[in-house]
Amino acid sequence: MRIKRCIAVMTAAFWILTALSGCSAKPQREDTASVQVVASFYPVYVAAANLVDGVDGVQLTNLTKPTTGCLHDYQLSPQELMSLETADCLLINGAGMESFLDKVMDNYPELNIVTASDGIDMMEGEGHDHDHDHAEGDVHNPLEEETVNPHVWVSISRYMQYVENIRDGLIAADPAHTQQYQDNASAYLEKIQRLKDEMHEALDHVSHRDIITFHEAFDYFAQEFDLHVVGVIQREPGTDPTARELVDIIETVKSTDCKALFAEPQYSSGVADTIARETGAQIYMLDPAVSGDTDKDAYLRAMDQNLQVFLEALA
Repeated sequence: MRIKRCIAVMTAAFWILTALSGCSAKPQREDTASVQVVASFYPVYVAAANLVDGVDGVQLTNLTKPTTGCLHDYQLSPQELMSLETADCLLINGAGMESFLDKVMDNYPELNIVTASDGIDMMEGEGHDHDHDHAEGDVHNPLEEETVNPHVWVSISRYMQYVENIRDGLIAADPAHTQQYQDNASAYLEKIQRLKDEMHEALDHVSHRDIITFHEAFDYFAQEFDLHVVGVIQREPGTDPTARELVDIIETVKSTDCKALFAEPQYSSGVADTIARETGAQIYMLDPAVSGDTDKDAYLRAMDQNLQVFLEALA
């Protein structure tokens, strides 16, 4: 019995080491004509799902669990690592969002990486090392932690650029299907544009514009619609404000006309509950579209729902 247990442990260790090693031979696909596209996490996956829809021979995989939320301190399982072994193209958000992949990618030096946030105007981030400098001549690594806010997709205008970047990356990786990627992107961008117009029409004239958000994801949304973030509950998800910061937020709510606190379904609303009890403010839920189902219209539904929440909260 002890010998059998030892063999089982050694077998499991072998497969884990195989998944983690970039020196192992790349597994053969059953269908050598297929194009394997891997998306780093949920918003990248949903955007890509619209672009590869109906394209023969293309398989899209979400690298991380769709219930993850933002990727702070994420650790890949051996099974998730295996999806990189056969990947032709890895789609990432960039701007430091996937810093957990930095060391892993050393094992895949030839993997084509497409960065969805390339060229997009970004806001300064919170909770990062603002004294981090690159030496002259260093090559920019899109996986490295940055001093910018990486949640660019929460701005619907920036999300349109995001989709275009993914489209261009897919075309470069799979030029045989260029026309289909272009057609799919055009159809999806039209849907986004219609929603963007509806959202601006509804939010551009609301009278109450001060908001307190859960964390920095909605800074982009606020900038897009000229809303004023007067307080942030958690600068980094999973890190509660200090006692002093909590007092400051409570005082801000009391001293302004801000009577709405925005929490997110992916995280506990415990601190928001405390602020609400102290101030009489009401809690509303906003979805930053970092988790959900795999339907290709999931992002559009999340943004439309956020619109309805804002209209109720800011009325």
